[in-house]
Amino acid sequence: MRNTLVDPFEDIPRGVVVTANDYAAGSSFPVHAHRRGQFAFAACGTISITTPEGRWLVPPQRACWIPAGVAHEMTMGGPVTMLNAFVSPDEAQAAQLPADCCVYGVSALLRQLLEEAIDLPAMYDVDGRAGKLMNLLVAEIASMSRLSLHAPLPVDPRLARACRRLFDAPSVATGLDMIAAETGMSRRTFTRHFRVQTGVSFAEWRQQVCLLAAIERLSGGQPVTRVALDLGYASPSAFSSAFRRVLGETPTQYLETRRTA
Repeated sequence: MRNTLVDPFEDIPRGVVVTANDYAAGSSFPVHAHRRGQFAFAACGTISITTPEGRWLVPPQRACWIPAGVAHEMTMGGPVTMLNAFVSPDEAQAAQLPADCCVYGVSALLRQLLEEAIDLPAMYDVDGRAGKLMNLLVAEIASMSRLSLHAPLPVDPRLARACRRLFDAPSVATGLDMIAAETGMSRRTFTRHFRVQTGVSFAEWRQQVCLLAAIERLSGGQPVTRVALDLGYASPSAFSSAFRRVLGETPTQYLETRRTA
């Protein structure tokens, strides 16, 4: 089902439907939701997903799970080939797939299952080989490990607006006093509300936003030095140190791992 629309397959009487589509760099989908859960695998390119609860980044060869009914926006960083497994709510519940969005690692087996499922007919035989393949595909999705590639959004509209502005122009130089002033709160009040609503400090959240932006830009081919300076780091080495502290690898190592995964 390569280069297929989603809507015609929402109501197919099958628990899982797999499609594949190619998108040009910068392609985006405004806020929408599906009646099925969506497991979006970035076979190549990077995908950014935003919901009222936060932002998720899907690097090449990784995937994001979006539960049924969750309103989301999607933007392609560079040319993207996306393989989607649309899973019915009943199948998702049976497999104990999460009720919240998350980014997953993707095993070699899961990649092969997605590639194989693309060419199955929409009305595949649920009792035959195709049905067994789809069952294994959902079980493999459920066994994947989560990746920390998410920046939550606060519930308070004032905080959320300020955070979305930082999404649009990420920088580690954005100060706490500046962002608190934007919301009309004192530093102390802002700090307290922000931690309660996101579970992290503003400094930790700002760093995560910048690292998500860094991964997206590095995956798009931008050099490390340019990314580091654009995001407000004092030097490429300071950026690499921050990257390693959070992700366990330098930017160069991280990208090399993803290219060979």
